[in-house]
Amino acid sequence: MTEVKKARAVGINHVALEVGDIDDALEFYGKFLDFTLRGKHDTAAFIDLGDQFIALSKVDAQQRDHERHFGLVVDDKDAVRSVLDEMGVEIVSERFMDFYDPWGNRIEIVGYDGIQFTKANNVLQGMGLDGLGKTNKAIQELTDKGMDPR
Repeated sequence: MTEVKKARAVGINHVALEVGDIDDALEFYGKFLDFTLRGKHDTAAFIDLGDQFIALSKVDAQQRDHERHFGLVVDDKDAVRSVLDEMGVEIVSERFMDFYDPWGNRIEIVGYDGIQFTKANNVLQGMGLDGLGKTNKAIQELTDKGMDPR
């Protein structure tokens, strides 16, 4: 049997979220995230994440996600928690800091320092985040995979 050549998954270019109103969604996310808008029109907006982005798409109705979610990596998880608390947003998983946006999208806030995910230094510099560090545990996990970030 001939072995079929498979593509290698390299990363995620973007995540698309369904929202009821583009301006309301940008206001909601803008309360706890400092971001640059990559583009916007009546039915979509694109939050820039350096070499990735979040696409917000306007839909008439959407169902609430339960386990389906995405992990949004931030430079300061405690700052997000503080603002979400002020906004009255319920954290539905203390272990992973998950919450729902007003349209039912489940978001997990992940601190950059403690996970294997990493951005290239040139991307971090372009985002104004050069010097963002990793915990020893995260560095070891990356090193064990041959991806020492230092």
